[in-house]
Amino acid sequence: MNAKTDFKYVGSRPIRPDGADKVTGRARYGADLNVQGMIFGAMVRSPHAHARIKSIDFSAAEKLPGVLAVMGGDDLPDPGDKIIPGGEIETKVKDIVPLVMARDKVHFHAQPVAAVAATSQRVADEAAKLVKVEYEVLPHVLDMHEALQPNAPLLHEDLITHGVEPPPEQPSNVWTQLEFASGDLDKGFAEADIIVERTYSVPMCHQGYIEPHACVVKVDENDRVDIWCSTQGAFIVRAQTAAITGMDVGKIKVTPSEIGGGFGGKTTVYLEPVATVLAKKSGRPVKMVMSREEVFRATGPAAAAETRVKIGVTNDGRLTAFETDILMDTGAYSGHPLMAAVLFSTACYKCDNIRSFGREVVTNKPRVYAYRAPGLPQPTVGVECVMNELAEKLGIDPIEFRLRNAMDEGDVTVIGMPFMKIGLKACLEAAQAHPHYRSQLRDGQGRGVAAAFWINAGMQSSATINVADDGRVAVLTGSPDIGGSRASMALMAAEVLDIPVDRIQPAVMDTDSIGFCDVTGGSRTTLATGGAVIQAAEQLVDDMKARAAQLWQIEPEQVTWRDGKAVAADGEKQLTLQELAMQAGATGGPLTVTARLNAHTAQPAFAVNLCDAAVDSETGKVTVTRFTCIQDAGKAVHPAYVEGQMQGGAVQGIGWALNEEYMFNPDGSMENAGFLDYRVPVASDLPMIDTQIVEVPNPLHPYGVRGVGEVPIVPPMPAVVTAVNRAAGTSVCDLPLTPAKLLAAMS
Repeated sequence: MNAKTDFKYVGSRPIRPDGADKVTGRARYGADLNVQGMIFGAMVRSPHAHARIKSIDFSAAEKLPGVLAVMGGDDLPDPGDKIIPGGEIETKVKDIVPLVMARDKVHFHAQPVAAVAATSQRVADEAAKLVKVEYEVLPHVLDMHEALQPNAPLLHEDLITHGVEPPPEQPSNVWTQLEFASGDLDKGFAEADIIVERTYSVPMCHQGYIEPHACVVKVDENDRVDIWCSTQGAFIVRAQTAAITGMDVGKIKVTPSEIGGGFGGKTTVYLEPVATVLAKKSGRPVKMVMSREEVFRATGPAAAAETRVKIGVTNDGRLTAFETDILMDTGAYSGHPLMAAVLFSTACYKCDNIRSFGREVVTNKPRVYAYRAPGLPQPTVGVECVMNELAEKLGIDPIEFRLRNAMDEGDVTVIGMPFMKIGLKACLEAAQAHPHYRSQLRDGQGRGVAAAFWINAGMQSSATINVADDGRVAVLTGSPDIGGSRASMALMAAEVLDIPVDRIQPAVMDTDSIGFCDVTGGSRTTLATGGAVIQAAEQLVDDMKARAAQLWQIEPEQVTWRDGKAVAADGEKQLTLQELAMQAGATGGPLTVTARLNAHTAQPAFAVNLCDAAVDSETGKVTVTRFTCIQDAGKAVHPAYVEGQMQGGAVQGIGWALNEEYMFNPDGSMENAGFLDYRVPVASDLPMIDTQIVEVPNPLHPYGVRGVGEVPIVPPMPAVVTAVNRAAGTSVCDLPLTPAKLLAAMS
């Protein structure tokens, strides 16, 4: 496929369709819906990090005036070994049920064990405190190295490590083990003139979305379930709620609200099945909203990880051996971040001798979940920092060093995946030529460079286009809009229909009103759902050309479409989209089309970041003085939103490198469960973040689009760590780089 290169609307920067609603406060988020007869739900959460549930006594709570329903784990059916879609991966139902409601054991502090519903939130909260849960407290483990010890407390007595052949005979706290290798690693290190080996650790970190999880659920007398919630995937909510509650999936309708951030953390359910059971029991709609503390304590952060990186090079800068050994703390259950970490930690560079090994370890902490490019930012810190150290030892410019070893078209990764046309070298060359890279550092400053990769996803999407009598066009999809995808849908529809963008009205629909769409994640929405929009628009154009031919009594092949009009071959007869819409009843009925696809057009994205930083020698405080993001978007459908994705990922990566981490007390309770103590960067912490979009078209997409939402979070951490260590004259490898750590290293 040759991607289109000449665009009329794609690549422009119209005002986002949902902008006015959001800046005026009209947009309705998860907690904004109130319905007649609504009651309120509250969770009962474990005060222990590891314990058996011996009994639950609801009697005192049920006597409280206003309490209408209670539930515990026994109100949910046994999930068995059923597997359902879980965003970008398939998921066993039994691995997500405990995050909704524990049954026999709790594996982390604040895990839900029961719930109540009452006529007010105050009464519900009071009733939750009256639920008496008897526990048998068990030993817990919070450190993944301790969890690996033979005498460590076992979280799951039946956990036999996946990925080991033959399977181990005894259970352990290692959920999964993976290894991929090519060539001869020992031979590669023997050929090296210089070898650098370092171990970098990255803490557990939350996505930090501003809007907490929230839902309203109604269940009618026919067991029809109506869910309104903040989610990245309405169809995922439908499937998981059905599987967890045992209800029929076809009886559940999910309406996605506006979403105040997700970044991968809202691709699962926590409240919806509970609210569904409480609504069915009470006969009343139930509203549930997490507090900020609950979001931190009981939803899925990104995994903590420790990565040992060992790379060998020749004196002329050629990689001879490349090894990564990754240990990931995934909390109480697997969040599946290891696959990307092991598969792609080496994906930017060519090397004949590679080994990538990893283990997922469970601990008594919240089960991790996706956070943009899940699993890859953590090992990339080690890889890119070691690449910078090697370049320094070789006396080679760090970008030139990367260019000598960068993957290019036709090169094959460790898993045997050959690259098509990719933009890594184009991004590196853009960084090399950028004014930021050519600028002189001030005294006391350091500079870091980092490159990054993300695979991107395709998956299933559908789109419907309806034309009104006045020629205005409704573009309907089922992909919640997180980063401006409604604008992207409108732009791509306008490109095909050749009409102004302001005549397109994009909308995100509920699960009963649109065909299936996979989750908004995996950097797939503009690529895959946009692909369905393109196909639907092309079908609509073909239909309108046929209708014009019918009216003119000529063959459809004699009609072209340009400037939003059907034009006869003689050039004399023309019909606008509006004129065709007005005559739709006489030419075959309503102008409406639906397209669907299972996209196999995804191609990887690459990015390069530049960071300058200074460190106060007296306080250890870090100041990021300049930051530049360069990224291959394939084709930037709406450049402003691509730039926003790049800048957002940079801010999150800066926060992860310098400030953000989960802190637990010895009992396993998170100590900084709020934005006051869990410190994300604010505007005053940051410089203006420069962006440069590179466009190396995806050869499999009609417009050349690549996913852009996830790769921006991968390179910031190593760029920041390198800059800070160079500014301070240190080699701190334990993130975040807090003032205390830097002061200790500088002393």
